[in-house]
Amino acid sequence: MAVPLLDIKRQHQPIIEDLRSVFNRALETSRFIKGPEMEQLEKEFAEYCGTERAVGCASGTDALILALMAVGVKPGDFVLTTPFTFFASAGAIVRASGIPLFLDILPDTFNIDPELLSEWLTDNCVVTNRGVVVKSNGTRIGAVMPVHLFGQLADMDRIMSICKDWRIPVVEDACQAVGAKWSEKRAGSLGAAGCFSFFPSKNLGALGDGGMVTTDRPEMADRIVSLREHGGRGYIHEEVGFNSRLDAIQAGFLRIKLAHLESWHKGRRKNARFYSKAFRKLGQVTAPVIKNEAWSIYNQYTIKVADRDELLNYLREHDIGCAVYYPLPLHLQKCFECLGYGEGDFPVSEAVSKEVISIPVFGELTEEELVEVVETIKAFYAEKV
Repeated sequence: MAVPLLDIKRQHQPIIEDLRSVFNRALETSRFIKGPEMEQLEKEFAEYCGTERAVGCASGTDALILALMAVGVKPGDFVLTTPFTFFASAGAIVRASGIPLFLDILPDTFNIDPELLSEWLTDNCVVTNRGVVVKSNGTRIGAVMPVHLFGQLADMDRIMSICKDWRIPVVEDACQAVGAKWSEKRAGSLGAAGCFSFFPSKNLGALGDGGMVTTDRPEMADRIVSLREHGGRGYIHEEVGFNSRLDAIQAGFLRIKLAHLESWHKGRRKNARFYSKAFRKLGQVTAPVIKNEAWSIYNQYTIKVADRDELLNYLREHDIGCAVYYPLPLHLQKCFECLGYGEGDFPVSEAVSKEVISIPVFGELTEEELVEVVETIKAFYAEKV
């Protein structure tokens, strides 16, 4: 039996007429950019996340860039994040004129290690009238950007405590974590700003690109509104911004889908429980570790496995959808050679990149498909005995 890694058609089928009505309404009103649909989505999304404001933009990448600029990252500032993440996390830092400064991850959750963050700041930084700077070269620390990888929040209690002591703003990269929680608080509501992607494969996906920034700070939200529209209002510009507006039609699609998001989360979490139980006695597979404070939405169900590349090929030969997120940590990417990192600098990220594989977890999977995935993985390891 073939099992896809993701089948968006199954999610859309029950709501297809509602989605078509959004398209028809856009044609009738000719309101294609911003407008009431986007404004209503921003209100509904802020309410869902538990924040005062939400500002729509063109993509999750743009959300990160806009948020970093809005919290005050200046050209040449360091932004601390991890190398085990999608490229946009570090790419956005560069596009916001900052410099990525990587810290390693925890080996179980794959999220930033908060103790390494604390140690690095203590060992290398000092507070000045310019803010927190690196003692050796005077480079300012513009922000800390934890990535909530695969749908589980980083340890935000510890991260926020550390950053509060140092007075460093926190920008949550929540592009894979819409609706996820830490101590009952949703992603995007804990830092100075939270950034979301509505790429179609996300738990809350548009029918194209889209993004959102959440914040409790009105002045920050107002600046992001300005930045997404060339840095001004109308034809008066205070700074150079971007053309990063959210299309009204995508906002309409997202409003329809937001109403179903919690039920879709339940499907993914149910499937994750099935897998975790099935893999409990399979020594070659380590199921995702979810912290007690965390409520994961399983944007991906990512396992650590023995003989990863062989298993990857085996699953593909048997038509089981799978993928590796991420095969090469960012500090080893050619475009970041200028940062001066090398192999061995982040051993946990490097080890994990050779061990992880993601398998189908979308909510519409059938029990037969779940069994097929598990039995195929078990068959692979049985053949190696």
